[in-house]
Amino acid sequence: MFTIEHEFDATVVTLIDEGQGHLQEDVTINAFEECVTVEQYDPRTDSVQKITFSMAQLNELAAALDLPEGVYRLKRDAR
Repeated sequence: MFTIEHEFDATVVTLIDEGQGHLQEDVTINAFEECVTVEQYDPRTDSVQKITFSMAQLNELAAALDLPEGVYRLKRDAR
């Protein structure tokens, strides 16, 4: 299950782990104009862990999900 919320400066997607067995904590994705953050509560440290992706890194991640094993470089638009 997931939720989508549009806030003033970001779109927030929350992924909720459901089902049987060992479940993970919710994952919250905040999409800002200049970056995307991924957050998840870590019960071992009692803190929220956060990763920040630049838009270029996010584009590369999206491309990587559809490619076989290897080393790649995406062509950048000349702007």
